[in-house]
Amino acid sequence: MRLDKFLSQQLEISRAIAAREIRARKVTVDGEVVRDTAFKLTADSEVEYDGNPLAMQLGPRYYMLNKPVGYVCSTDDPNHQTVLYFLAEPMAYKLHAAGRLDIDTTGLVLMTDDGQWSHRITSPRRHCEKTYLVTLEHPVSADTAAQFAAGVQLHNEKSLTKPATLEVVSEQQVRLTISEGRYHQVKRMFAAVGNHVVALHRERIGAVTLDDDLAPGEYRELTEEEINSF
Repeated sequence: MRLDKFLSQQLEISRAIAAREIRARKVTVDGEVVRDTAFKLTADSEVEYDGNPLAMQLGPRYYMLNKPVGYVCSTDDPNHQTVLYFLAEPMAYKLHAAGRLDIDTTGLVLMTDDGQWSHRITSPRRHCEKTYLVTLEHPVSADTAAQFAAGVQLHNEKSLTKPATLEVVSEQQVRLTISEGRYHQVKRMFAAVGNHVVALHRERIGAVTLDDDLAPGEYRELTEEEINSF
């Protein structure tokens, strides 16, 4: 990558300003001042700006985040803080959520800058399973598991939901696994059977389960195995 392009991305400045900073002798590569804006960086280059190291970005990035209540999964929102707030990474604005959660829903969000990878998770044709811990306003009815396994009719939808698996955790808490991503699906499924979701927490996407060690707002890189599971 050209040095001026790299500096522009890292500092979120224009290429023209990056070039000016380079010519002003503010940038070093491997300890040497470089004034050539077209200087070609390699994966092993060590770049510093005003004495501060800039991390080289090697390939696509993959993270799991434990999303707290009150944040949206879009990368830009004029009214609410986004999950990018928690990601202390270079060029975090280039990351996006592979499967969003509502502002009042917590739990597992996968963040990446690999569009093809996220498409494999979110594409309806992939039927990627997602598991949620659901807290309900009323005790779960005895026939809810059978209704969800058969598919339920959502309001303003033409087709039944695909078979879903319900595990009862307690009288008013269940674990639900679905393989679709319809709008507000979990909340609407329980509304269709006469109940109301009080709290919703995503625990799993595909083979990737939220790390118990991650407190709300914390994140970590995905392992090679987790990345390749999709």
